[in-house]
This record gives sequence, structure tokens and C-alpha cells, in this order.
Amino acid sequence: MPKARQQAATLGVTPDEVETAFYEALQSADIEKLMACWADDDDIVCIHPGGPRVVGALAIRSAFDAIFGHEGSIQVQAESIRRITSMASAVHNVLERIEVMTSEGPVHAFVLATNVYHLTPLGWRLVVHHASPGTQDEVQEVNQVSQVLH
Repeated sequence: MPKARQQAATLGVTPDEVETAFYEALQSADIEKLMACWADDDDIVCIHPGGPRVVGALAIRSAFDAIFGHEGSIQVQAESIRRITSMASAVHNVLERIEVMTSEGPVHAFVLATNVYHLTPLGWRLVVHHASPGTQDEVQEVNQVSQVLH
């Protein structure tokens, strides 16, 4: 078993551990650690902000290789995580605070992402990462139901 897959097998005890490993891999531009977070399934899906649906491990790896090759690591912090967990699946909605270096210095962008995890024979694994287009304004959360139905 490759080292990255072994490491992920020990990290896959909970969806939170896989999520932590995923964001650490983004911050260190570690493609092996990042891919070890994903399930071994032909139907895994990744959608980058404003991008197409990328399906399958080879296509996802290629997309992240391109990002790491062009931009290097991604300085991202996962915040305000909302979790829904069942026996064999978990859905995390995450506010990603991303730091982008510009000629004027660092600028923060905010992206909402949904990460879906399945419990596999090797532990919890990522099966979907879907990130919305980013914004420079911090994303607000709506918690109250409106009294107006339309």
C-alpha cells in the first residue's frame, strides 16, 4: 500500500479527520496526501469554483496537479462547518477562507464548499468536493425562516 494511502487509512477514522487532512494537503500542495483522502471510486466528483464537474480519481488528480503547478499551495482555512452525519455518509458545508496574494498584498476570498464523505472498507473517504464561486465579502449565513412563503 503506498505511503499516502496508508496514512489516509489511519486518518479515515472520522469524516473530520479526512477533512483536516484534505485542507492540510491543499495548504502544503501535497498531491499524494490530497488524493489519499478520496475514495477509490470511479464516480468521485470535484467541482472547483466556477469550473466544470471533474469525475474520477485521474481527472481530479490532474486538476489539482494543474492548480499546484500554477498556483502552488492554497492557503485555505475551513470555518463555520455545518455537519450532517449518518451511519455511512456525512455531508459538511464549509466556509473556506482563502488567502490570495496580489500585487497589493494578501487578499481574502470566501468560498462555500460542500464535502461529502462515505464510510468505505478503508475508513471514511471524500466522494464529492463542490466549491461555489468565491467572493471578497464574507459570506453571511441565514438561520431564520421567513414568514413570507413566496
